Amino acid sequence: MATDASNACSARIEAALERALPGADTEPTRLHAAMRYAVLGGGKRIRPRLVHATGQTLGIAAEHLDAPATAVELIHAYSLIHDDLPAMDDDALRRGQPTVHIAYDEATAILAGDALQSLAFEVLATDVSVADRPEIAAARTHTLALACGSRGMVGGQVLDMASEGKTIDQATLERLHRHKTGALLRACVRLAADTRPSLDADRRAALDRFAEHIGLAFQVRDDVLDIESDTQTLGKTQGADIAHAKATYPALLGLDAARDYANRLYQDALAALAPFGDDADPLRAIATEIVKRDH
Repeated sequence: MATDASNACSARIEAALERALPGADTEPTRLHAAMRYAVLGGGKRIRPRLVHATGQTLGIAAEHLDAPATAVELIHAYSLIHDDLPAMDDDALRRGQPTVHIAYDEATAILAGDALQSLAFEVLATDVSVADRPEIAAARTHTLALACGSRGMVGGQVLDMASEGKTIDQATLERLHRHKTGALLRACVRLAADTRPSLDADRRAALDRFAEHIGLAFQVRDDVLDIESDTQTLGKTQGADIAHAKATYPALLGLDAARDYANRLYQDALAALAPFGDDADPLRAIATEIVKRDH
């Protein structure tokens, strides 16, 4: 159940996204309308909330987290647009509404994704809250660029497409998802840590272990939901993984074992937060949501 604090955080994120996006009446209007459609059309906002939750754990003021939280959600929205394209996963439904290339057209969808990626880095570059701390701006830019590039999310998508219709082992599957899904989720935590340069190496490593485990748990839960949920609840096409002969944890381990694995990853993630005591409760809440969600 959402708390007043989590509702306030979600409202803050929505307002920041609205401020960052060009207005729908700004030329080129069709492109900007498509960008707004992709970003503001719902979603759990787990990634920007993870930035804020990490910041709360570290005692960082929310105004210093708005830019990285916004940037990471813009990157996520761009990745969804491109993942849904006919050349990728070829999906017609996202967040309960037609995907961008269906609602607009394929060329507009590609360009909207391109523009959202650029906008994410513009948001980081123009963050006035760290204008006097160039080392923070540089660290956060590097974190996000690494997470969404060829050694992160984009590289993971390549591995995912290459694995379709093939039998791969668990180590290969985990390498795929540590890039495709896990890299951006880990970046959410790192972006907040980058905002606190004085954070000691042990605590930074503990946060990274948390992010690595919960990022993988996120993907395992996604794979399970693709089997046991339905299209209306998911907001996207149920059974798409099977239809595309994708490598998944239920296919590799079995459905019950995949559920168990997600829970073990969740427990490992919680254990990593021990050094932070009660301060890490916001992160524990998001971790629980990730592994218990139904969509």
